[in-house]
Amino acid sequence: MLILDKQALKLSMGRKKQRFFYGYIIAGIGFFLILIGAAIVTSYSVFFKPLAIEFGWTRAMTSGAYAMCFFLGGLLGILTGRLTDRFGPRLLVTASGFLLGLGCLLMSQTNTIWQLYLFFGVMVGVSQGCRLVPIISTVSRWFISRKGLMTGIVTSGVGCGQVIGPILASQLITNYGWRTSYIIMGLVALVAIVIAAQFLRRDPSKMGLLPYGDRELNQEKGLAPEDEDLSFREAVNTKRLWTLSTIYFCFGFFAVAISLHIVPHVTDLGISIVSAAAILSTIGGMSIAGRIGTGSVVDRIGGKQSLIIVFILATAALFWLQFAKELWMFYLFAIIFGLSWGGSVASQAPILAESFGMREHGAILGLVIFSVSLGGTIGPLLAGHLFDVIGNYQLIFLVFTILSLTSLILALLLKPTKKRRHC
Repeated sequence: MLILDKQALKLSMGRKKQRFFYGYIIAGIGFFLILIGAAIVTSYSVFFKPLAIEFGWTRAMTSGAYAMCFFLGGLLGILTGRLTDRFGPRLLVTASGFLLGLGCLLMSQTNTIWQLYLFFGVMVGVSQGCRLVPIISTVSRWFISRKGLMTGIVTSGVGCGQVIGPILASQLITNYGWRTSYIIMGLVALVAIVIAAQFLRRDPSKMGLLPYGDRELNQEKGLAPEDEDLSFREAVNTKRLWTLSTIYFCFGFFAVAISLHIVPHVTDLGISIVSAAAILSTIGGMSIAGRIGTGSVVDRIGGKQSLIIVFILATAALFWLQFAKELWMFYLFAIIFGLSWGGSVASQAPILAESFGMREHGAILGLVIFSVSLGGTIGPLLAGHLFDVIGNYQLIFLVFTILSLTSLILALLLKPTKKRRHC
């Protein structure tokens, strides 16, 4: 025990001598990697109509590839979370860059529906699973205090990507066509992600450092000691994990469907594709504020209260969407919904660390993100199918509102695990 205390003291002194904590570099790289991936994936909504019109595919068929992408990304997140816990993120994120770049390059050659599902649904989906969970879990390992804030900043890369991706994609498609646009995006992804991934490190101990905020700081704040951390198997046996998984399933159901169908819905009402893309970008832009703001709030008031705020906003936004017909109404929806979207994403890693500890955080996070992805698989498909049958999105928007309200009620009913009563 004395030896361990001396080692910890040595690590702490070494960190104090450093002028700059490497964890901030990890966070910056994580932000950049998530931004690139999100920009490409969310821009699919801009490619949606050109693909459907050129090949005569229904909206349900075209939605299927997007749904498959999210399903596979979430499913693999459980495995890649475990691999990150054991081996670190570098190899996984490198593979993610290769698959994302190759998938986009092959998308430029798509002529049949099976190619769409293989190139975007499978290859881009697998790249998602190898990127998102490893990055978020790694950042959580580098920070004890400020965990919520740093997770919020890193995941704000999704929002930034959602701002940049649709606008750039719409401009590229207008100037070069959708095939050349995918070639450009594929080359950028391949080079940028593979290079940036080489600077990732699993945790501070690999560099002789301690996480930001040592054990003494944790004890002062009343956080749980390591012996209260739950294993993946123990966490799976708690009601809290399955309640959180249900909440995030509902979130994935309506959030992913909105990101895919909001552009077609708005253009169906006679609004230009540029304005429609700007609405989607507004959601992404406001989600940045939601991520950073919620990350900071989680550190102060805890995950449960933050989650309640998130779903109050989401329910209000989805209720408003059912009556939106004019451009300004969609912008108001985008502002409120973007804040809730960002808040939901930013809350995931901190609330799981708060609830179950960091012992097997990657695997637990992978399970929850799979819940999001499972919802994100069903939501877009159902929305596309109902549109093909009914001819509008009104019924599915009502379903989204009910699911958001359900998530709010579940958040209000959240109870702590028996092993971590402070949660």
